Amino acid sequence: MRTSSVALLLGVCVLLLSALTVCAVSLSVSPNLQQFFTAASVSLTCEGQLGSDGWTVKRDTGSGTESCGAGGRGFGRFNGSSCLFDEFEPISGVYWCKGEAGEKSEEVNITVSDKHVILEIPALPVRTGSDVTLRCKKKTGGTAAAYFYFNGRLVGPKSEKNITINVQQSDEGLYWCSTDEFGSSPQSFLRVRGQITDITSCLKPIC
Repeated sequence: MRTSSVALLLGVCVLLLSALTVCAVSLSVSPNLQQFFTAASVSLTCEGQLGSDGWTVKRDTGSGTESCGAGGRGFGRFNGSSCLFDEFEPISGVYWCKGEAGEKSEEVNITVSDKHVILEIPALPVRTGSDVTLRCKKKTGGTAAAYFYFNGRLVGPKSEKNITINVQQSDEGLYWCSTDEFGSSPQSFLRVRGQITDITSCLKPIC
């Protein structure tokens, strides 16, 4: 019985460690937003506990996959582990990090808009229990009073400068803002992740 218990625990540990290996590198967006106006300055970085050597930033805009810093067929300029947009317009698409052996990080959606307002919403997944503030940002600067929508439903009874959500798993979904004067923002999906679990118990001896 003891032997089978040890084998089961080791199996669980292997699965957990395998999951950590798959997510060893993540794509970081600075600023951590999904929506931008055209000509915005954006930095995309491959980050990981084991370093970022051998990783590059990729994107798919619907017309094929491109690599950061790949000359005429690429986008942005690659600096170390970061892909920088600064002197030209970023483009809407799905972005991710890819390793030399084909490993892939989670994807991040980025929307570039020429509308009058955009929604300030995190690009990276948020943890349950954390607070997230959403704002409707004007192209001319500042924040507009707006109605906020979640999966097609109005959040709150009135127009507000911002809303703050204490995030739960049920808050994952599609958000946008709408103003009386400036119209509506694009829609973006807020991703929610559970709290990080402690797996150090897998490394402790069984008594």
